[in-house]
Amino acid sequence: MNQKTENLIVKFLMNTANVNELESLTIWLKKPKNRQIFKSFVKTNYAMDINMKQFDTENVKKEYLSKIKKDKSVFYRYRFLEISKYAAAAVMLFGLGFFFRDNLFHQSTENDAVSIIVNANTIEPGTDKATLTLEDGLQITLEKGAPFQTKNANSNGEEIIYEAGKRKSKEIAYNYLTIPRGGQFYVVLSDGTKVWLNSESQLKYPVSFKEGEARQVELVYGEALFDVTPSSKHKGARFKVLNNAQEVEVVGTVFNIKAYKDETNIYTTLVEGKVNVSTENIKQSLIPNQQLHLDLKTNISIVKTVNTYNEISWKDGVFSFEQKPLVEIMKVLSRWYDKQVVFENKDLKEITFTGVLGKNQKVKDILSTLKTLSAIKDYEINNKTITLK
Repeated sequence: MNQKTENLIVKFLMNTANVNELESLTIWLKKPKNRQIFKSFVKTNYAMDINMKQFDTENVKKEYLSKIKKDKSVFYRYRFLEISKYAAAAVMLFGLGFFFRDNLFHQSTENDAVSIIVNANTIEPGTDKATLTLEDGLQITLEKGAPFQTKNANSNGEEIIYEAGKRKSKEIAYNYLTIPRGGQFYVVLSDGTKVWLNSESQLKYPVSFKEGEARQVELVYGEALFDVTPSSKHKGARFKVLNNAQEVEVVGTVFNIKAYKDETNIYTTLVEGKVNVSTENIKQSLIPNQQLHLDLKTNISIVKTVNTYNEISWKDGVFSFEQKPLVEIMKVLSRWYDKQVVFENKDLKEITFTGVLGKNQKVKDILSTLKTLSAIKDYEINNKTITLK
């Protein structure tokens, strides 16, 4: 590794790299050999910094948060987090700009000698997989190495793409795409709209849209990111997403809806363009970087400004959290790793963290790092259940 590359890595770790430098580092990291060099460098220097304890950790934390919040460039955030995946994989960094326990630097340094109980096979991260239900009720398992084809769609087992077409018959044929816990999937609808589905989600959609009518799909439950083709390409036909207690109408935009069955809120986040969200009581327009929270118990909705990358990073292989309680983080991880999480110590639920995790990390590594941070004293993995102590 030459001095120029080393300087780029140091700038990245110190959160001082600009967009061009991040781009150069990203290109360099495309080679597997370079990724190994990068991981080795991060491991060595991270260990040195921790042992020497000569850096201002609180200041580093503030600088990192400030950079992510203030930089308006989606490209910058994407590059920063993309490179962070390699660093997180190298040492499971929950500090130094990757993942912070919010009170990490005020904790006790006492190191309790406890044993970690693991009574299960290795817990692997999720994969691309889904169940496709055709209009006649036939169910097809979609997964890597299992290609499938109908007269309207093609799948390589990891995504499914519907052919463009105009349906002239009065009846509309619907397909369902169901994503299990521990899965994710990508679908391109017949109008060219792209949809990324997260774990434990289900989407209902027409095989082809009827010409001259609104393009309508239903997020039955779960989470999905939509990149909608403009109405101008479909004779003005608007795109609608129905879900439980709300309807989202768009012209052509990128937005995310999170509506899990075990949650009492629906979160609609606008990334680009404009959407109108209609509920029983209101019709609310959103602009980019706004998120509408709909409380299903009270039917009250509020709008907040959010960092949209934190809401959609799951699509790019990263979980990004900002001051999230551990209970919320473990809820996300439980869906991806298909495990139930039990808090033996209820006080752990409200400990907050900020940072990023690569979706390809093993859950055991994440839990071990939580223990290293003294966020938890111990954990136990027993088949499908993770217990935090």
